[in-house]
Formats: sequence, C-alpha cells, structure tokens
Amino acid sequence: MKLIKPEFWKNHNFISLLLWPLTIITTLVNLIKKNKLKYKAKIPTICIGNIYLGGTGKTQLAIKINQILKKKYKIFLIKKKYNNQIDEQKLLRKYTNLILTENRVEGLKRIKRIEKSICLFDDGLQDQSIKYDLSIVCFSSVSGVGNGMVLPSGPLRESLRELKNYDAVFINGIKNYSLIKNIRSFNKKINVFSGKYYLQNIKKFNLKLNYLAFCGIGTPENFFNLLSENKFNVKQKIIFPDHYTYDFNDINKLKNLAKKDNLKLITTEKDFMKLKKFRNFHAQHTNVDFRIDDFSNFKKYIFKAI
Repeated sequence: MKLIKPEFWKNHNFISLLLWPLTIITTLVNLIKKNKLKYKAKIPTICIGNIYLGGTGKTQLAIKINQILKKKYKIFLIKKKYNNQIDEQKLLRKYTNLILTENRVEGLKRIKRIEKSICLFDDGLQDQSIKYDLSIVCFSSVSGVGNGMVLPSGPLRESLRELKNYDAVFINGIKNYSLIKNIRSFNKKINVFSGKYYLQNIKKFNLKLNYLAFCGIGTPENFFNLLSENKFNVKQKIIFPDHYTYDFNDINKLKNLAKKDNLKLITTEKDFMKLKKFRNFHAQHTNVDFRIDDFSNFKKYIFKAI
C-alpha cells in the first residue's frame, strides 16, 4: 500500500471516530480469514510480520534471523509478490534465498530440500492459511500502535486483541516501556525483544557537508533519527509514500533542490535499490546493521522455537 500515514492515525480524534463504522469491514474480513483450513508445512516456519501498517522493521529482522539460522540450516524466505514492493524484494534477494510467490502456501510446496531446512516469511501474519511454528509481531518504538484503531480509523491491520495469538513481539528502536505495557495488557506471556539500527558505512560520508535526506519508507522518522544520531547536517527532508516508485520528475526535482542549496543527497538502502536505473543521479545511501538487544537470549529463543 503506497501511502503517507495521515496525522489522524496518531491520536483519537473526530476523523478516526467518523471512520470507525468502516472498521467493521476490516474486522469481518479478518474473521473470514480465520475460518480457513491451515496448512502445516513439513519444515519449521517463522513468520515476521506486523499489526501496525508498515515501517516496523520486519524486513531487517527477517534478514537478521536469516543470518542467525543459515549457519546451521538451509533457509528459504518467502514473500508474497506485490508489484509495488520491488524495493523490499531487491533488498531481500541481496541477503537471502528469496522465493517470490502469488500464494504463500504454494511457495512452501515449492521447497524441495526438506532436511535441515527452515522457511521464513517476511509478512503474512494475517494470512490464516498457514500454521506457523513461530510468529513474531514487529512494532516501531516511534509510531507504537498509533491511535490503537483498526483500518481505516487507524493504522492497525487487526485489533491488538489478536496479540494473544502470537508468540513474540519485536520493538524496533529505543525501549518504549509504555508500548511494552500496552502490548502486555493484551498478552501477559508474550515474549518481548528489541533492537535498533546502527549506521555501518559512516566513514563513507563527509559530516562537514550539508545534506538533503529523502525516503519512501513506512516510518521515515527512523531514517531521519539515524542521521541525527550520527551528526549529519540535514538541511532539508523530503518524504515520499511507502514503497514509492520514483520517476524522472522526482529525480530532476531532487537534483535541482540539491544543486540550488549545495546539498548532498542521502537516502535509505531500500530506496537506493529503486534509484540505480537513473543515470547521472548521485545519491549516497545508508547501510545499516540491525542490532538486537540481549542477542544471546534472542538467539536461544529462535533456536528453541524451531
């Protein structure tokens, strides 16, 4: 879904209340999905998804879990094919053994190597056709649960009451204790982990220069906060919708703005994947390491679950 999250998703307000009756449609769709027969794979399955719509760091966590497991297992990562998510697909293909499929169950059936194999899913928590061995819900410490309401009144794909059906929560960013308390009010026993982005390629940047930072990701604040933490002089910020497809007009606009104020262009690795096709467009990108707090405990938890 290509969008910039509306401001009324952040807090309870008149617009979110006005749209509340439409959330019944989302709820009914979720209920219908629950009645599907669940497919149980012959290999362990781990789903990394979200309840909050986009920008929770699930793709980076999927890559990190792939990195943890691939030393002992043959790892396959399934992602449902969406034409507007080329950026995530390219990023996953760079770091994982990616299977793109129109149907997640059919993707599972395509896996021939069974012994010592594990399948990860980037997204798919709301796909009720598969019985996952481990389900992890991702949240961002920046956006939390927004106003806590279901689409379209709020940013949630399903009610937070569904947390009782999941195994673990992963919070991307600094520890947000009010968010943890809110999560545990719906599931006291749920395992909660956290981690954050660290800039790996800081030496490639000249921090004495001024920058124009742009991105088209679910939670752009994560990107801008990363730059701030690393002392970048960001003079201008431009936000595009999540999974945005850049065209020549966008590129020319960015080039002209940067030239006008003598700024260097900087974006995310995910955005950069979509910019390679534009010749003579020079933008640097961040390369991040997703570091998990209490890594040893998280690693033990993943291995025990499978």
